[in-house]
Amino acid sequence: MKAVVLEAFGGPEVLVSRAVPEPPQRRGWVTVALRASALNWHDVLVRQGRYGSPLPHIPGADGAGVRVDTGEEVVILPSLFWGADSAAPAPEFEILGDRVAGTYAEYVSVPEECVAPKPAGLSWAEAAALPLVGVTCYRALVTRAGLRTGESLLIIGAGGGIATMALSLGAALGARVWVTASTDAKRDRAIAAGAQGGVLHSDADWPQRAREISPDGRGFDVILDAVGLWGRSVQALRPGGRLVVLGANVAERADMDIRAFYFGQYSLLGTTMGSPSDFRGLLDLVAKGRLSRPVIARTFPLADAAEAHRHLESGGEFGKIVLLQ
Repeated sequence: MKAVVLEAFGGPEVLVSRAVPEPPQRRGWVTVALRASALNWHDVLVRQGRYGSPLPHIPGADGAGVRVDTGEEVVILPSLFWGADSAAPAPEFEILGDRVAGTYAEYVSVPEECVAPKPAGLSWAEAAALPLVGVTCYRALVTRAGLRTGESLLIIGAGGGIATMALSLGAALGARVWVTASTDAKRDRAIAAGAQGGVLHSDADWPQRAREISPDGRGFDVILDAVGLWGRSVQALRPGGRLVVLGANVAERADMDIRAFYFGQYSLLGTTMGSPSDFRGLLDLVAKGRLSRPVIARTFPLADAAEAHRHLESGGEFGKIVLLQ
């Protein structure tokens, strides 16, 4: 089969298209003939060697295609080996494309619990773009934060796949959503997509500006920080608010004012990609028509994965980048 193979760690140029053997048959696993594979920032970290993937290796977490044994159109949940405890993943948990060969290929093999029927009405690109960001946002906003109708939500870092999905999911849950963004264009795109408003997190005083545009100027009920700015994000919370953190691509350390934190009665919630149960909850929202379609910024042929990575790292896109077979 054709695949994009990581033969060394480094920049986008290390992603090479070549022929490799098809995945072997295993009891309890299914093979999917992929039609589309979506990119995630996680793929960049795998490419850079941050997860110690074995070499040579096929990266890629997100995908949609046709189940070979049944002919069913499916989407793939990238959470492997979650385990029986819904509160947190088992020690064996990993993300598809970390160590198990991923979706930058014509075929992929995954545990049977990690496939679900492709939502009706979604294109292959949209279906492939849904699972990782969708289940991650569902776990963050529903399972962890318990976001409720009428609450206010601030999303840090509008433009990427997580942020655009969180905006859609927040609206589906009946929340009022605001954003921070790195550029006026991204903020304006988020507002056009349904956000109430936004501020630029390139401004030094952005937490104060964000608080000023929150309901009654008290701060937000929930803040979703997928980039690692939560040492400052917490300053835009209302007293008793919840800060949900799930990423660190901007910063991997945060300085906190401890007294301000506990006097503010804040909750700090760490979260990861979701479980099979979270995935079922997400797909139920999609089936009921409550969740808008994933935003596709651009598509590339599978063989052009290196160029797709360059676009992803440029940070200029709004929405998901997808590889098509």
